Amino acid sequence: MAKAAPIPELAAEDAYAAAAAKIVSVRAREVADHAHDVLDVNDTERVHDMRVATRRLRAALEIFEPCFPPKEFGAALARVKQIADALGERRDRDVAIATLEEFVAGIAAPDRPGIQTLIEKLEYEQAEANDALAPLVDARRLAALSELLSELVATVEEQGTARV
Repeated sequence: MAKAAPIPELAAEDAYAAAAAKIVSVRAREVADHAHDVLDVNDTERVHDMRVATRRLRAALEIFEPCFPPKEFGAALARVKQIADALGERRDRDVAIATLEEFVAGIAAPDRPGIQTLIEKLEYEQAEANDALAPLVDARRLAALSELLSELVATVEEQGTARV
């Protein structure tokens, strides 16, 4: 699992809104950074890393919700949740397939076809989950999310501690 990126210049003395801007900026960048080749079913750790990044971003957004304009906050959070849910659907299949592949290697040959059929079914579901994920991690769509998050951060930075 990818380690969380450090938050540069974050200090205990920072105002709540200033901390929000710094943390959300870094967590948003992490999501974008982990999108590279996330649809590659041969490297399932990419999905895991991006999913973790979306969970970190979601947590940061929820913690700092009072800092953000409600309408824009709601739109950003909904998009992050949608991506996280799609990543979760794909990840669940990745984990199940890996577990069954390890299991099938250790059982008697006559029992393997049944497990192999289940693996094939899961691979089909994995492909479907990947198809559902693809438009959500499209470069243009992720760029739009990054822009929305940047606007949220800019709003907080412009207002300073006026809101919180």
